[in-house]
Amino acid sequence: MKNALFVAVLSIAAVSAQAADRAHVQKTIELKDGSTVYIFKDGKMGMEDKLGRASYMAPGHVMETKDGKKIIMNGNEIWRVEELLHKDHKGS
Repeated sequence: MKNALFVAVLSIAAVSAQAADRAHVQKTIELKDGSTVYIFKDGKMGMEDKLGRASYMAPGHVMETKDGKKIIMNGNEIWRVEELLHKDHKGS
């Protein structure tokens, strides 16, 4: 009984954390190379490559947006992007 309750509490916490991370995305920006940058409400950024995978981008790297503007990578929240992209792919 205690184990079942513990598993239920952990499951609820995991779902809440994933939903909270999606809620923390302030906006997304498409880059010229087909990648997407996620800007979180805390100002940190993470990147998804053109194939839909979370990818590394060095903090301070200058990126060009699809419309030709330049933005600078702030942080590298690859783990947050990974959570966003794979929230429905949790194995058992």
